[in-house]
Amino acid sequence: MTQVELADATGLSTATVSIIVNELAAAGIVTTTQVTRSGRRAFQVTLSRGLGLVAGIHFSTRALIVALSDPNGSIIAKQRLPLPADHRHDTDMDRAAQLIADMLESISAPPSELLGAGLGICAPYNPKTDMLSVPGLLRGWDEVHIAESMSRRLGKPVVVDNGANLAMLGESRHGIAKEAQSAVFVSIGHGIGAGILANGEILRGYDGTAGEIGHVRVLENGDLCHCGNRGCLEVMVNSTTIVNSLRNTVGNVTLRDVITMARQGDIGCSRVISDAAHYVGGALSALCNLVNPELIVIGGELADAGVALLAPLEAAIERNSLHNPLNPPRVQLSILGEDAAVYGAAAFAFDSISLPISSVMMEASA
Repeated sequence: MTQVELADATGLSTATVSIIVNELAAAGIVTTTQVTRSGRRAFQVTLSRGLGLVAGIHFSTRALIVALSDPNGSIIAKQRLPLPADHRHDTDMDRAAQLIADMLESISAPPSELLGAGLGICAPYNPKTDMLSVPGLLRGWDEVHIAESMSRRLGKPVVVDNGANLAMLGESRHGIAKEAQSAVFVSIGHGIGAGILANGEILRGYDGTAGEIGHVRVLENGDLCHCGNRGCLEVMVNSTTIVNSLRNTVGNVTLRDVITMARQGDIGCSRVISDAAHYVGGALSALCNLVNPELIVIGGELADAGVALLAPLEAAIERNSLHNPLNPPRVQLSILGEDAAVYGAAAFAFDSISLPISSVMMEASA
């Protein structure tokens, strides 16, 4: 923001803002850059990288993404590694720690510049126990104290949350939901999960299981889910189910193949994606009736199907949810893609780590 915009936002005089900005700049907390706004010269104020960096870590079902972020939320460096279906926590955390060390070295940043990390996991997480909320949803992680284990490897504080929650946070800070106060992020791919933004805050629930729509039952006496129930949404809609349903017509394909063929107009591939959208839309309709979001953001691997997924999904939500017919919830694709959760993880880390801004501002105001 410019100094004039900061004065408008805070209600302080421009002279007071100028004094505070000069104090913060002298302390190395902010930097100022001359810009032009409406034909006039102005000074834009941004947080300085001198405040340090944080790491955003996301363990999804089949990939590890690690990024370094500055205080402005800009990704400075990023690495992605594919993961096997049943990835082990110890190996994964060792890889993440090594990637962070390598990236710090690549940007010539000493280890001391890293303030901490935010970590997203593809299962519900209970911060009171520092463990998964529900055993059995992520093989090999049940007895792990996640934040403690990652913190021990980094030698820095670590905060943890469900990946869908962090993706919702990422979209609200840097993505398509920046203006929304009430929104839902839904990840559809190898698994299904949702993050809920309510009145500007992430809704996590009593022990971290809010938003687990993947375990809403959508088919009576359906196939067995790894949670122990039958007919869960995650059983009916996942990458394995989608590709297996096409084996007799198009042969052995990957989810990426199905998406590409659907975008090219293949009838069979379009149909299975439409069927998936029908099931997801039904579960989202119930969620809309409960939390009344203004925006639904679709992410995950299947989001790349675009209109082939979005059109039947919107139709299912409009048909099955209670809403003002002139103002139904908007359904839009994520603009951060697979990086949504690491953006959110970095933001969560900065939110949770004390920076020296407050004390300097108090001294400047005095």
